Amino acid sequence: MANPQPGGNALTRLFKHEAFAGVLMILAAVLALIFANSGLSGAYYGFLNTKISLLISGVGLEKPLLLWINDGLMAMFFFLIGLELKREMVEGRLKNPRDVLLPGLAAVGGMVAPMLVFLAITRGNPELASGWAIPAATDIAFAVGVLALLGKRIPSALKIFLLTLAILDDMGAILIIALFYGSGVDTGYLSMALVPLAGLILLNLRGTHRIAPFMLLGAVMWFLVLQSGIHPTVAGVITAFTIPLKDRFGRSPLHSLEHNLHPYVIYFIAPVFALANAGIDLSGISLADFLSPLPLGIAAGLFIGKQIGVFGATWLVVKSGLAKLPHGVNWMMVWGLSMLAGIGFTMSLFIGSLSFEGDQMMNMVRLGVMSGSVLSAVVGYLVLKYATQTSAAEVSPAKAA
Repeated sequence: MANPQPGGNALTRLFKHEAFAGVLMILAAVLALIFANSGLSGAYYGFLNTKISLLISGVGLEKPLLLWINDGLMAMFFFLIGLELKREMVEGRLKNPRDVLLPGLAAVGGMVAPMLVFLAITRGNPELASGWAIPAATDIAFAVGVLALLGKRIPSALKIFLLTLAILDDMGAILIIALFYGSGVDTGYLSMALVPLAGLILLNLRGTHRIAPFMLLGAVMWFLVLQSGIHPTVAGVITAFTIPLKDRFGRSPLHSLEHNLHPYVIYFIAPVFALANAGIDLSGISLADFLSPLPLGIAAGLFIGKQIGVFGATWLVVKSGLAKLPHGVNWMMVWGLSMLAGIGFTMSLFIGSLSFEGDQMMNMVRLGVMSGSVLSAVVGYLVLKYATQTSAAEVSPAKAA
């Protein structure tokens, strides 16, 4: 976050940053499609499969570049999300439970309904069942990037609603990854990971202001968690939550780190992930492929499931009297926002990479994620554009009167 101040100002700045980041990721995704469907495809896939070793005295890791991106760089992505979540929970929009109730329940609905739609379409096929969480995710950068295209016509309360929903959605995605996407837990490595975790907690309790010790212990924990079979992005979130909000000198290591890290994550790591994971080989893909259970389940989960979940949960909460719609927001805007929540892209592709192996299965995952996300973005934009025009037309006569 570019702004160390809590509350609305930080979220407003986040909106501006993420809007441009969304454009960068769109360009990266388009570039990946060009690489995958041109004479450069061999070089593209060959580069992603390049083996990279990091060994010290024969101990370490050897992985293809694609996995270094998905396991390593994405740990930094989730580290930043963890910093954002901690700040918002301690001093921001997630501090007051009443402010969290409506977007929180909307986020829950927006995760559960897409899962059910996916499972209904795949009909419990055991070979596809592991993809149940793919359509549950929302890509913050892409969603607010589309919302930003509408400019000042969008009420600030709607922007905050979307950002809060997406942040809570990320929390849910992190829990899903931690609980369901491991490769068999090695309790020995997991036990060893408690040692750097204890060190991180001790540094936090002492109010340590230097970031280097946190990052060093976080890197050790990342390695041990990876070796344990639990996805290492979880280590990024845990490390972030140990960064002190205030040190013993009254300064904020969390704000400083968040501010410095944010540009690298959204302008480099996120686009690199998109470039590495969005390359779909379209040769030979037919309408039948689009309508096959895996891509159809993902696309329908994102486009239809998110609408049902987010809009339905919001409607139920408001009609029950538990909460009110944010100021200046109407139901048409909520409907459009529920579609933007269906832009899964980065998070959905990431969960897809944990769910399936092999180029053919991942191509089907990419096909579903891309089609569902694009449909959600385009239709959501059009609905919100109509909603803001209608709202402006209703306000103008009132002002004239």
